[in-house]
Amino acid sequence: MRTLVVAFVAFAALTACSSGDEPSKAPSSSAAPKPAPSTNAAAASLDPCKLLPAEAVSKALFLDNLQAVPGPVQDNAANGGKARNCEYQHDGKAAGKLAVTRYEGKQGKPAEMVAAIKKAKPGAQDVPGFPDGAVYYVEGQKAATLVAGELVAGTPVLVNYTGPARMTPEQLAPLVKQALAAG
Repeated sequence: MRTLVVAFVAFAALTACSSGDEPSKAPSSSAAPKPAPSTNAAAASLDPCKLLPAEAVSKALFLDNLQAVPGPVQDNAANGGKARNCEYQHDGKAAGKLAVTRYEGKQGKPAEMVAAIKKAKPGAQDVPGFPDGAVYYVEGQKAATLVAGELVAGTPVLVNYTGPARMTPEQLAPLVKQALAAG
């Protein structure tokens, strides 16, 4: 939850100094191009429970019978952030949460958003292997979070997984990468 609040605050600060997206390139094929989905339709399709199935989290945490449960919708009208969550539960207890926050109508760069989160989180460290950057941090010895960003149909999107504090960046990175790849 705190990650989303920090992401919202960081993004609000970044939008004042961000530059626009690059124009899209025309298809080079002579075949009739397929219509591209609208930005809102593509961004809206980011259902966290579909992006990261319970089986993937189960494998990473070495737990059987994890269930993926859609979490509450958390929209922030002030900065345009629209967050969707998926909570992973084992025997009714929380085992982690994937949050996907899209910023419709914003032109922020995911790398700048991730950098702002790193600056706001004491002890945060960069995680290699993500094109737009990723950052890992532990809050209060209770929860470990890895957050990364990307553009989806021109819309900035932050994806983060939060799990037990004992989870390392090496354990969290494959989960976030799988969610990003599925988007």
